[in-house]
Parts: sequence; C-alpha cells; structure tokens
Amino acid sequence: MPIADDGQPRGLDDPDYAAFAWGRYRRILGRMTLAALATAILCVLILWHWLGWLNFTLALATALGVFFTMVLGAALMGLMFLSSGTGHDEQVEDRVSPEIDIGD
Repeated sequence: MPIADDGQPRGLDDPDYAAFAWGRYRRILGRMTLAALATAILCVLILWHWLGWLNFTLALATALGVFFTMVLGAALMGLMFLSSGTGHDEQVEDRVSPEIDIGD
C-alpha cells in the first residue's frame, strides 16, 4: 500500500477517498446511462420517422447497439479519469522504461 510522507495512505488506497471517488464514478455512470437510454430512444424514433414502420428486430438492434456502445465508452472513459484523477497512475512503478534506449 503506497504511503504518503505523513504516513497516511494515498489515492485509492485511502478508504475514505476511495469511497468518494467510486461514488462519483457511479453517479457519472448513472447519468451517462440515462443519456444513453435517451439517445437510443431518439435514434429509434429518427429511424421510424425516416423509414416508417420498423421491424422489431431492427429497432431492438439499433437501440441496444447505441445504448451499449455509449455505456461502454462512458465506463471506460470514467475508469481512465478515475485512475488519473486519484493519483493511481503516478503510483505505478515503471520497471521497463529505464532499460529501453530511446536515443538510437
């Protein structure tokens, strides 16, 4: 567990800060899920407007494709920002970089 200079755990190793960070992540992901749902419904409505009556399979595939693409993107971006924003990225020890000679 990484320890700061004052003897306290840092970043996500601190239980209070981890609870705050993961709570913020879940709130953002919840909002993005609602936005994805609204966007999926809007996409189906736009297709219905342009094409008329839709086959159920087409409407379902469109809605699920748009919804899960947006939720997956939001989840991955949220994890990236969580990792960077909590200082977790700085805690990683890079053992390979000193061995690589970039100057050639």
